[in-house]
Amino acid sequence: MPKPSLTRRSCRQLLAFTLLLLLAPLACAQPPRTVLLQDLTWTELRDRIQSGSTTIIIPIGGTEQSGPYVALGKHNARAAWLSQKIAEGLGNALVAPVIAYVPEGSYAPPSGHMRFPGTITVPDAAFEQVLEAAANSFAVHGFRHIVLLGDHGGYQKDLQRVVAHLNKRWAGSATRVFAPPEYYAASSSGYDKILRRQGFRDDEIGTHAGLADTSLQLAVAPQMVRVDRLHGAGKPDAADGVYGGDPRRATAALGQLGVDLIVRQTIQAIRKDIREH
Repeated sequence: MPKPSLTRRSCRQLLAFTLLLLLAPLACAQPPRTVLLQDLTWTELRDRIQSGSTTIIIPIGGTEQSGPYVALGKHNARAAWLSQKIAEGLGNALVAPVIAYVPEGSYAPPSGHMRFPGTITVPDAAFEQVLEAAANSFAVHGFRHIVLLGDHGGYQKDLQRVVAHLNKRWAGSATRVFAPPEYYAASSSGYDKILRRQGFRDDEIGTHAGLADTSLQLAVAPQMVRVDRLHGAGKPDAADGVYGGDPRRATAALGQLGVDLIVRQTIQAIRKDIREH
């Protein structure tokens, strides 16, 4: 007795399954659509550079206390997230792994953030040597525009010293290093202006772990903010590691205003630096 023929539905299902089998190896063979250097193989990176991705962003964070309600890796998560958005906006840039060990003050005796458990500090000279070594590594591999984006205010002068030293050494070559001040300016003074226009006072906005800082973190890494504890808390102060501000009215929507400003102004600054190179 002859077997019954396949129905149209069965034929379509069989065809779809066959196509999936044929296309699966092709999908696996495609390099990942990512701007993160650490997610690429060395051959994928080589091909990216050869096709014109010659800008590398080095995100620089820091491991420090940010009051009782924000996790210690705040700067690292924020620098990584913002750098990724900036690289995607540039279209021809990649992002290096985050530098998480930065100058945070003295540990003998402990001062500043070092008075709080979890903060990690390194000497300025060691920090600058790490930045120079990373920049030299990327220059060897064909990157022509090396961008240092520092999320913390305490080491901005270190970045400028590294830029001056490397660009002097690389004079006459096709490679340059930049540390656009617009990145940190947008996250501090520029964002503060936006919050003032929203009706917030300086004693809420703060300089560290206040409304501005906490709102930015809620926008990029909300899991790092202890919102349940924050909303039921009294106003924190310097003894808690919160300087000049009050984070209790922080929201992700407010933080997104700062994120948009930082990404937009940093992209403009990097493009300007590259044009003038």
